[in-house]
Amino acid sequence: MRIHFISIGGAVMHNMAIALHKKGYQVTGTDDEIYEPAKSRLDTYGLLPSSFGWKPELITSDIDAIILGMHARKDNPELARAQELGLKIYSFPEYMYEQTKDKLRIVVGGSHGKTTTTAMILHVLNYHGLEFDYLVGSQLEGFETMVGFSHTSKIAVFEGDEYLTSALDLRPKFHVYQANVGIITGIAWDHINVFPTFENYVWQFQKFVTDIPANGAIIYCESDPEVKKLLDGTETQSEKIPYQTPAFSVENGCFILPTQVTGTTEPVRLSFFGSHNLQNMMAAKHACIKAGLNQAQFFEAIQSFKGTAKRLETIKETETSLIIRDFAHAPSKLGATVNAVRELYPTRKLIAIYELHTFSSLNKDFLPHYENTLAKADVRAVLFSKHALEVKKMPMLDPKEVANGFGEGVEVFTDKDKLRTFIEQEYSGNENLLLMSSGTFDGMSLEF
Repeated sequence: MRIHFISIGGAVMHNMAIALHKKGYQVTGTDDEIYEPAKSRLDTYGLLPSSFGWKPELITSDIDAIILGMHARKDNPELARAQELGLKIYSFPEYMYEQTKDKLRIVVGGSHGKTTTTAMILHVLNYHGLEFDYLVGSQLEGFETMVGFSHTSKIAVFEGDEYLTSALDLRPKFHVYQANVGIITGIAWDHINVFPTFENYVWQFQKFVTDIPANGAIIYCESDPEVKKLLDGTETQSEKIPYQTPAFSVENGCFILPTQVTGTTEPVRLSFFGSHNLQNMMAAKHACIKAGLNQAQFFEAIQSFKGTAKRLETIKETETSLIIRDFAHAPSKLGATVNAVRELYPTRKLIAIYELHTFSSLNKDFLPHYENTLAKADVRAVLFSKHALEVKKMPMLDPKEVANGFGEGVEVFTDKDKLRTFIEQEYSGNENLLLMSSGTFDGMSLEF
C-alpha cells in the first residue's frame, strides 16, 4: 500500500505517517515547512522530505491514497494533480475511519477534556494488554506516536475534535469518525471563527449524538448544564450513560476515591487532580467498560495514570511550591484549571497567568465569556501579543477591554518581558504558579 501525505509536517499528520510506516505501508510526504519535533521524528524514520515545497511530479497513478492535511489549501498543486489522476483523496479523519470502519469506535468529544479523557482510556486499555487503534492530541507516556494502528485490534479510540476536517471537507472531525460509543465532556462555545453562533456550535454536538447507531451508546457529563439540556432534548435510540463528579477527598496534595480495588482494602489514590479530571475519569471508566473491562480493572489501572503533556503538567515542585503548565484556552477550561489547583492546595497563594492565543480568545466580542474565570487565584494576569493579532489579521485589542472582560483585579500585558518581571515580583518560591496557554507565552521562558 502506497500512501502520500500532502502537508506531512502537521502534529497529527506526521504521527499518522509514522504509524502507517510502522504498519508496513510505503509512505511519502511533502510540506512547505516542517518544525520540531515533527522534523526530527520524520527524519528518524526516513520520511522527511529532501527539500520543502510542493512537488506535483511526485503524484503518480500508482499511489493508493492521498492524505490531505488541514494546512494544505484548495489550490495546492499536488492536490490538483491527484484530482487530475483520479486518485483517492482522504482527510486524516476520513482515513482514520477507513482504517477502523470494522472496529468498535470510541470517540471522545466536548469543548474541553478531550485529550485527557482519551489518554485515560488508552492508558487503561494498554495497562490490561488490549490492542487498539488510536488518535490523541498529545504525546503520552508509554506511546511513541499520537496515532497508532493494529492489524488485529477490534477497538479504536479517537479524540474527536469539532474543528473542520480539511480544505475540501468542512465537516467537524468528530462527525467523520462515525462513533459507536460517543462521549461529550462539556459544551462551551469555542472556534467562533468557524461556528459564528452558539446555537450552530451546539448543533454539531446534537448531530454527533443523533449519528450514533441504535446499538451504540452516548456517555455524557450530566453536571454540565448545556450537555444535559442537549441530551434531555435529543431523541436517540442509543443507550444514554450519564456521569458526574464522584465522591473524593484530598489528603496531602493527593486526590483519593472511596472506591476500593478488588483484593485490597486500600482506597484508590490518584496521581492526577482536579474535579474536572475526576469527571473525565468517569467518562473514561464507562468507555472502558464498553470496551470489555470491568470497574475493578479500570480503577486498578487508573491509579498509575499521571496525565498528559501540557495538561495540568507539573514542571517544578518543591515542598512549598508547584509550577504547573496547562493547555487551557476555552473559558470553561480556564476556570476548571484554576479551581483544580485551588482544590489541591486551598490555603497556598495562587498566581494564575493566561495567554490569549486562539482566534476565539483574541476576539473582542468573545472576551466577556472569560469573566471571573481567574477569580479563585490570588494574583491574576493576562498576556496577549500584538504580533499574534497581526499574524492572524485580527483587529488590535485594547488592554482595558481585556481587563474588563476578565473582571476586577486582572493585570494585562502585551510585552512578555514585562509579564516575566511581574511574575518574578509575585513568585518567591512559596506560592503555586499556574501558566495557561495553547501557545508559548510569546516565547517567554517558563523557568522560575
